[in-house]
Amino acid sequence: MADKDLKNIALLIDADNTTPKGIDPVLTVMAELGQVNIKRAYGNFAKNNLSKWGEITHKYGIQPQQQFDLTAGKNATDMAMTIDAIDLLYQGKVDGFGIMSSDSDFTPLVTRLRQDGLVVYGFGSTSKTPAAFKSACTRFIDIDALIKGASDEADAPKSSGAKGKAGIDDELVELLGTAWKAAHRDDDGFAQMGEVGQIAGNRSSFDVRNYGFKRLSDLFEAIEQFKIERRDNTMWVKRLR
Repeated sequence: MADKDLKNIALLIDADNTTPKGIDPVLTVMAELGQVNIKRAYGNFAKNNLSKWGEITHKYGIQPQQQFDLTAGKNATDMAMTIDAIDLLYQGKVDGFGIMSSDSDFTPLVTRLRQDGLVVYGFGSTSKTPAAFKSACTRFIDIDALIKGASDEADAPKSSGAKGKAGIDDELVELLGTAWKAAHRDDDGFAQMGEVGQIAGNRSSFDVRNYGFKRLSDLFEAIEQFKIERRDNTMWVKRLR
């Protein structure tokens, strides 16, 4: 099922392993997929370190799922989230999921959901999230990048307007270059940008927001190894070197 066809999305939040500062930009991204009708946060909200979540659940229409620490060293949150996700899967109530966590324990859950053809967006901190979880997701989006992007946008009138290049490295250039080679190209070597982005997304958890950009065209403009052209309403891209 294509992302644009999604009608009913569930956002499940591991409050123990993510920050409430990211909820606003995460919901903005999720809204691009479809209607986020199910929003649940899991954790022991009696703990002081989760008090911020308790303060925002009503504001964002998030249903808190209290999970007491029944046994030291055991995480009831992971189990509750997994059970709810599988219940929703078999009830056929959702078309896709957002999993907000940096915990690799959710990798088997994400893999299982995707085996049934559901789109799963992962939201976590890139520096804390293991590669296995990021690779399992349809897309993995760095919460820290989303928070920074939202902050930069709010401060835009004060800024110089320069485009950032956070995280643009040889690995990203090669990923996009490989996708460009795999795409259909015209006689001049240009491929449709949308196709290149789709191929890159299929090969990894690539998402332009992880690099501080809102649009794929902005990212390509910031990479000197590529040239872009606009033809009518379509963007085309070519690798130069």
